[in-house]
Amino acid sequence: MKFLHLLSIILVLTSFLQLSLAAPGFCSSKCGSRCAKAGVQNRCLKYCGICCEKCGCVPSGTYGNKHECPCYGQMKNSKGKSKCP
Repeated sequence: MKFLHLLSIILVLTSFLQLSLAAPGFCSSKCGSRCAKAGVQNRCLKYCGICCEKCGCVPSGTYGNKHECPCYGQMKNSKGKSKCP
């Protein structure tokens, strides 16, 4: 009985892990849109990509809308400023 319970927990956790990982190409296309108007596009794409890979989402538009992806909006750099563009 314990084995079945443990197995069911592992299956549930695995399914959540797979859902949270962004598909290949997802982050690059979303970050391309997000960083389209950035002054320093390479830096924007770099940090957007880092945030997207960790969070699995990118807010819509080129600025703001971070409420659409709370993880993305809550990530901070070492200075306490928003890490994600």
